[in-house]
Amino acid sequence: MASSWLTSALSGASRHPKRPEHSYSYGTAGFRTKADILEPVLYRVGLLAVLRSKAVKGSTIGVMITASHNPEADNGVKVVEPMGDMLLAQWETYATSLANAREDDLESVLQDIISKENIDMEQSANVFVARDTRPSSVSLAEVLIEGIQSLSGQYVNYGLLSTPQLHYMVRCHNTQGSYGKSTETGYYEKLTNAFTKLRQKNGGNGKGSYSNQILLDGANGVGALKVEQLKEHLKGQLDIIVNNDGSKGKLNEECGADYVKIQQRPPPEMDVKPETKCVSFDGDADRIVYFYMGKGGKFKLLDGDKIATLIAGYIQELLTEAGIQLTLGLIQTAYANGSSTHYATKMLNVPIACTRTGVKHLHHKAQEFEVGVYFEANGHGTVLFSPSVIPKLDDVCQDKSLSAGKKEAATKLRLLVDLINETVGDAISDLLVVETILYQKQWNIEEWNSSYTDLPNRQLKVKVKDRAVIQTTDAERKTTSPAGLQSAIDELVAQYNKARSFVRPSGTEDVVRVYAEADTQIAADELAAKVGVKVHELAQGVGDPPSLPS
Repeated sequence: MASSWLTSALSGASRHPKRPEHSYSYGTAGFRTKADILEPVLYRVGLLAVLRSKAVKGSTIGVMITASHNPEADNGVKVVEPMGDMLLAQWETYATSLANAREDDLESVLQDIISKENIDMEQSANVFVARDTRPSSVSLAEVLIEGIQSLSGQYVNYGLLSTPQLHYMVRCHNTQGSYGKSTETGYYEKLTNAFTKLRQKNGGNGKGSYSNQILLDGANGVGALKVEQLKEHLKGQLDIIVNNDGSKGKLNEECGADYVKIQQRPPPEMDVKPETKCVSFDGDADRIVYFYMGKGGKFKLLDGDKIATLIAGYIQELLTEAGIQLTLGLIQTAYANGSSTHYATKMLNVPIACTRTGVKHLHHKAQEFEVGVYFEANGHGTVLFSPSVIPKLDDVCQDKSLSAGKKEAATKLRLLVDLINETVGDAISDLLVVETILYQKQWNIEEWNSSYTDLPNRQLKVKVKDRAVIQTTDAERKTTSPAGLQSAIDELVAQYNKARSFVRPSGTEDVVRVYAEADTQIAADELAAKVGVKVHELAQGVGDPPSLPS
């Protein structure tokens, strides 16, 4: 006779059957697809979240319903670990198995997870639930909660939150408040208290050209709503004017960080005056990019690379001023612009570590440093501090033998730790960090952008029969298969100045992604096209090969 919990779980699953023609895969973004086929997945993620909580002795797990920068018709769901991290790789496998199991196989899949993880089904389970602003998120949340309840899990439904806010609250709750209060108000208070104190310590004599006015593109998403709440706590320290606030227009449609970065232009709904500092969030507010219109109406983008070097340089300055020896590293992927790498290593003296594409890979690499700064070029990133950092900062602050200058620098670093959401990339936290640094330097956005000039670059896709034919090494910067491709890329790169190029298989479709950069845009375009032709030739391309720009 089946256990009562199993009977309940299987009964619920029968009300949300999986159609055999649909398959799902849990990746860095969790499950993400068309919203109208996600109902069975949400129920099963509810089951998974309860099992994960039981496996970690009742610690709270988070579940966020969002499809981030995807169109409004899509949706998705991701699971948050007890310390606010992304789901463990082994549990990603379990999630995929659960989501794809036929109804008559679901019992064996559940029992397999319970056996492998030695889960005590009598253990209590706790889950925090939140969602973005998509119309489909409300009903999907109801199905998720049904899955949680079917295994007698306890839950708190926070309703509308940004993805980083949920990550933050999960960590706060599991650390019993040592990281902060696990409420939305507690989130705003922690960030704005640190921001205000840093602003006071950073002076702001008004002699520079810094402006506190920000034109913000909220992507018609949850970030727009949360910035309005943030403003109440900032008490006028920043003049944030929110555009694409969800009152009209669709989520991520011709707006948002992804649109701005790919299209290289402001959202049509924004009236951007020359030299105005602009910021764009993505749909769930875990990505941020800055931009402005320069002289002659030329669009200027300050992406994750620019943000990362600004933050890493500031931390390096404070460490030097405080006389503190910490291992500081800037984590990049192969997509990081070559100029940013050169600037960080040669001008800022910050070591660079390169890792595979995907925020979870950057996050893990950053944990190898006492202070690890990581950002993808798309604007998703944060800073991680090892447990040893805060005691070292406190020691300097309390050492009466040290100069006031050293203590002041250590105090600023300690406040910076509180200003940063370490759990995951957070557009709101990152915005406050950037504005803190620009205020200290008294830079306007053009002065910040002039720290270095990005090399012109081009990205394109080549359709292939099977993307698995492309094998890479050296953090995806070199290919090992098919034979002859890497030597062909090397020969093409040698024909251009300041050039580099790499190719990598897409994680979701049978295409090969090509990246190239060089000293001019024409050269970068030509190099990308020529490399694309080689990929098409050696990797069994489908359709026409890329063509040279006219």
